[in-house]
Amino acid sequence: MAIRRVLIANRGEIAVRIIRACKALGIETVQAVSDADRDSLPARLADRAFVIGPATSAKSYLNIDALLMTALATGADAIHPGYGFLSEKAAFSKGCADNGLIFVGPTPDNIARMGNKIEARIAAAAAGVPTLPGSHKVASADDAARIAAEVGLPVMLKAAAGGGGRGMKIVRDATKVKETFQQASAEANAAFGDGSMYVERFVADARHIEVQVIADTHGNVVHLGERDCSSQRRHQKLVEEAPAPAISAELRAGLHESAVRLARAIGYVGAGTVEFLVDPAAHAFYFLEMNTRIQVEHPVTEMITGIDLVQEQFRIADGEPLGFRQEDVVFTGHAIECRVNAESAENDFRPSPGLITAWQPPQGEGVRVDTHCFEGYRIPIFYDSMIAKLIVHGRDRDDAIARMRSALSQFRIGGIETTILFVDKIVANADFVRGDVSTELVGRIMAAGR
Repeated sequence: MAIRRVLIANRGEIAVRIIRACKALGIETVQAVSDADRDSLPARLADRAFVIGPATSAKSYLNIDALLMTALATGADAIHPGYGFLSEKAAFSKGCADNGLIFVGPTPDNIARMGNKIEARIAAAAAGVPTLPGSHKVASADDAARIAAEVGLPVMLKAAAGGGGRGMKIVRDATKVKETFQQASAEANAAFGDGSMYVERFVADARHIEVQVIADTHGNVVHLGERDCSSQRRHQKLVEEAPAPAISAELRAGLHESAVRLARAIGYVGAGTVEFLVDPAAHAFYFLEMNTRIQVEHPVTEMITGIDLVQEQFRIADGEPLGFRQEDVVFTGHAIECRVNAESAENDFRPSPGLITAWQPPQGEGVRVDTHCFEGYRIPIFYDSMIAKLIVHGRDRDDAIARMRSALSQFRIGGIETTILFVDKIVANADFVRGDVSTELVGRIMAAGR
């Protein structure tokens, strides 16, 4: 492999995940850390660690110049961005190329094109992938009101540069469209520096299903199946599983084929995820967006395919062709992932940073824990609250649910509050167990608990 040394431009569990993939491939690791992460697990596990700035993300993990300078100064051949932070910034990918560094991810054009939700929607439609009735860029609140009337309420107002649920608003009342448009646009501008909006028809009780694709620089594109990510709170995923339960073989095949077709149409390179909204009542699916990076929930795909996605990212970045064809991908059993956050579910999911006084993760057959935490680690206040991902694999979905509930009951964390009991409530819910999941499920569970 030509890549000998990589700078990891991220933190937390994904940094640990990347380090372990690199060790398997014989790649040296340089961990970029903020002042707050000097003594973090990634800093301890990497071959070397370098402080790139103070605790605040804007001056460290989001500082492109500091990261590029560190990579060059340490003799790195490549940079892996992980997820979040700069992973979907075309300027970062281009900066790597301009400085002779390999960006372990898609091309700048891939990132820019799919990063703008309006451009992504146009590209999907051009590739023959179904899209929701709606609009492209909406110029004004008056235009939004007109389009909403044409599409029919309810509608979803969405930020073109959005993510994480910011700049997204559901409108059910025609008199509220203009006001809500202005609010959503202002929120998007504050969060992303871009207030551009578009309109889509809102589908109630929809399912959020995504397809993992992987493509090399030789024109090979393969899908690795789908994941159901419908169990969400405020557009933030809490429980993910693969394969998606309770969908027809025809719909499943359509999702796979559409994802591959879009990736091929845009000349995609690397690991990526094409996300769809599924309308169970209409037995239809629609393109939502494409994430041009490794996903938080990638382990469930690894568990059912046996393919290490992060190692594959490095092989592709190194110029190697995929080592498998579509017919070589075999799906075995069922996998579920629960995100464990340092939050108090009983107090509107208030963050709970602090010192971890006890840390006893579950173990056993088919159980995997991806984390950067340990007993004695102090969770900083500056970053995302996710502290672990608990993943299980079972012979079928019922077995996976049983294993997940057992593993959650064994997970002991002291000194902070966590969401373990809350995600267990989701997995134990009768609708979830039946496979009757939708983006409304968590809201119903929360309402029933009051």
